Amino acid sequence: MEPISLPSHVHYELLLQLLERQTLFEVGQTCGLGQRSHQRDQVQQLISTLRKALAQQKQLEDELHRLHIPIEYRWSLNGAMGEKAVGEKAVGEKALEEQSVTPDTKAG
Repeated sequence: MEPISLPSHVHYELLLQLLERQTLFEVGQTCGLGQRSHQRDQVQQLISTLRKALAQQKQLEDELHRLHIPIEYRWSLNGAMGEKAVGEKAVGEKALEEQSVTPDTKAG
């Protein structure tokens, strides 16, 4: 049975940390007094939505475990592409790496 692909939990955690530690602070610093409250409420709603999404994903994971359906946590879409596409991407990335090497870095 093919595993079900789900985003890694770290994706949610990184977004939540960014919103809680930086975005809320920056909204408070840059927005006018009247807008500040509205903007802050929007960020708080976004944080709440992400927390709900993570909780919902965990419920799905629990259900899949009970049904003995394997889960594959994904960090990106790269692994979800067909084999040919992955091979082509790897070749393209190698070409880009070779182009980015300058004579100065080769001597180092």
